[in-house]
Amino acid sequence: MNADAIDPQAKAAVERDARFPLPHSRWGVKLARLLTGPIMRVRNRNPPAVGRTVDGTVPGPDGALDARLYLPDADGPFPTVVFFHGGGFVFGSVATHDWLCRQLTRESGCAVLSVDYRLAPEHPFPAAVADAYAAVEWAADNPDALAGTGRVAVAGDSAGGALAAVAALMAAERDGPALAYQALLYPGVGVDPEQPSVRDHAGIVLDEADLDWFAECYYDDEIHRRNPYADPTNAGDVSGVAPATVVTAGFDPLRDGGRAYAEQLVRDGVPMRYVNYEAMVHGFMTLREVDRALEAVADVADDLADALAGD
Repeated sequence: MNADAIDPQAKAAVERDARFPLPHSRWGVKLARLLTGPIMRVRNRNPPAVGRTVDGTVPGPDGALDARLYLPDADGPFPTVVFFHGGGFVFGSVATHDWLCRQLTRESGCAVLSVDYRLAPEHPFPAAVADAYAAVEWAADNPDALAGTGRVAVAGDSAGGALAAVAALMAAERDGPALAYQALLYPGVGVDPEQPSVRDHAGIVLDEADLDWFAECYYDDEIHRRNPYADPTNAGDVSGVAPATVVTAGFDPLRDGGRAYAEQLVRDGVPMRYVNYEAMVHGFMTLREVDRALEAVADVADDLADALAGD
């Protein structure tokens, strides 16, 4: 499930980011979020061009949610991909995933609506889930506001991948929007400390203390860990969810949880394509300097374009 060694470009990125360890306190979280802005302004210099971006908000259950719409350089209307960023449910924003969303837009020919959601620990489960599902419902109900065709998919990476998967599950169970696809990029689902991926690769990008801290912030109460809308691997039946692409990385502690959910989808008869990038690390699809990341984004974009084709 993993290569003999981490890809050299990914390894260099991991070593660079290791200079900024994740804080495990509320004060540290607030400081890290404040520092994210200047860091992302540097990393997002000379971004890949798209037709247009529109910053705005979408309605959430507890107030407006910041969002950014990426439109292709073509004549619309376009299918819509509602995207949720990663960050352990504690960090992350539209800005941290700007490059990835631009690349998805360029490669897929779809409009990408990147949506912020309330973060833990200030807003534990189910706040992020409620925000994500509200955004998906709004996108499906308002195609004209998005230059949309009415065809909608969900996507996300890491914690955002979990939110995308949960949104797809909720849509199926609640007779919600008819989603055409879900793209789950190294999703934060089904993580167990006894999994080989956690035992072997904790400490590469994410260590066990990071995983424990994120879970403590997000779940807030142990009972929530068993809720399917907190983690879709808890669902007894996922047969009604949208077809999926599930991406994992060989040196990612979250690898085995993502693979387990991919297997769950197959068992329940959901059309699914699983890809494991054996030499990659957690978060690699946000690393613009990694050639394999560009290939992976283009690959997922092809799946989205194929699924969303048509009127």
